[in-house]
Amino acid sequence: MTKFAIRFLTLAIYAMALVAVPMAHSAKAAGSDSPAPATDTTKDKKKKHDKSSSIDDPKFIERYRTAYATIYDRNDYASAIEQLKALGQDDHPNVANLIGYSYRKLGDYKLSQAWYERALKADPNHVLTWQYYGLWQIEQGNRDQAQYHLNRIAAICGSDCAEYRSLAAALESPAGTGLVY
Repeated sequence: MTKFAIRFLTLAIYAMALVAVPMAHSAKAAGSDSPAPATDTTKDKKKKHDKSSSIDDPKFIERYRTAYATIYDRNDYASAIEQLKALGQDDHPNVANLIGYSYRKLGDYKLSQAWYERALKADPNHVLTWQYYGLWQIEQGNRDQAQYHLNRIAAICGSDCAEYRSLAAALESPAGTGLVY
């Protein structure tokens, strides 16, 4: 699979995830088995810390897409990190994963690892993070750990998903070939 196709598939997955979140919220609001959360309308009580944007906000989506393009179209990872952090959604798995990816591309493996783990803490089934973190493992020479990540991906989406195929292909490459993922 070409680099362009992988990037295109990744963008499509992110776009679907960002669109699906508002739909999931709408479906739950329309009716669900669980009661709606209580809302406090009194002015005296403090609200939870309000982030600068929410993931179903069109401004958030636009700014996220801008950061995404900064990474994949311009390869400007430092700027993308600033853009992603400015979203105020550092614990969203898509955001944390891209921050981790950007740090990895900048060669800061410790920070990259911390952000990948943050993304997986937010969503243990975030397939793209398992893929990118698996590529991180390969770059670090941890092929056994990368295989573990591949197995996690298989358990989540099977062996036909793009993330599985990408990481599997990277693992099939001989160690020390100097490939950059």
